[in-house]
Amino acid sequence: MNDRSRIPGFYKKTVAERVDILRDRDYVSTAAHERLLSGKSVMTPEQADVGRNFLVNDKPYIVPLVVEEPSIIAALSSAAKVVRAGGGFQVECTDPILIGQIQVVGFENSSKAKTALLQNKDDIINLANGLHPNMVARGGGVKDIEVRVLPQSTAKGDMVIVHLLVDNRDAMGANLVNSMCEGVASLVEKITGGEVFLRILSNLTARSMVPAKREIPVEEHRGKSFTGEQVRDGVVLANDFALADPYRAATHNKGIMNGIDAVAIATGNDWRAIEAAAHAYAARGGRYTSLTIW
Repeated sequence: MNDRSRIPGFYKKTVAERVDILRDRDYVSTAAHERLLSGKSVMTPEQADVGRNFLVNDKPYIVPLVVEEPSIIAALSSAAKVVRAGGGFQVECTDPILIGQIQVVGFENSSKAKTALLQNKDDIINLANGLHPNMVARGGGVKDIEVRVLPQSTAKGDMVIVHLLVDNRDAMGANLVNSMCEGVASLVEKITGGEVFLRILSNLTARSMVPAKREIPVEEHRGKSFTGEQVRDGVVLANDFALADPYRAATHNKGIMNGIDAVAIATGNDWRAIEAAAHAYAARGGRYTSLTIW
């Protein structure tokens, strides 16, 4: 069978050569081919813009944004202006702790395995940190470990999960954490008498938090048809809806991520990991709920 979708060495081609191949294989029309070559199919200025009026910890910011809906940029700038009247956003950052997970199965007793791991945690930490001395020199590295037992989670019985709590400093950290998990796997097996299966970063970054607060003067909410008090109470009521109902919370949190994803994309960051972390955090109590409280 002639599979037109198989194009060996495609990644080695220039952009123009790639577009020519797509045209020659009838994946794009002649008109689309011309637009792609001319650059007219790139994002418009409305899709790649900046958010204005942001005041964060008393410092003004212009925020780069990439999003398919221009109204989001206008809404963010307008909201930032309203928040600015109340002193702007007040933001704090916890230490940038990422969690590396090591999955252990096949041991005789989960309680004994957990105890043994905690008794030998210094050896685990030292081995992991020895793999990345430069991170340690910058003040980062594994700061502690946690051990969780997931009872009756496999056909063989309990599962033990070791968490490496890694301060990754200014690095994104995924590859560093993964290599640390890989590097201590054999030691974990020796300590527990079990078998390590997965060893990988968790995208639920519940130890690396950036809580933000803001206060908005009631008069800033006043509109043509509503008093400031009415708008304030409406905002609180809408948030109560999202706190109580996952169907509303999904839409509510999607609105929050409109701005967060747009910044992540504009700055070349992993917006998918950020999305996964946010929604998992919203469901951390066993029920999906709002990311905000008003």
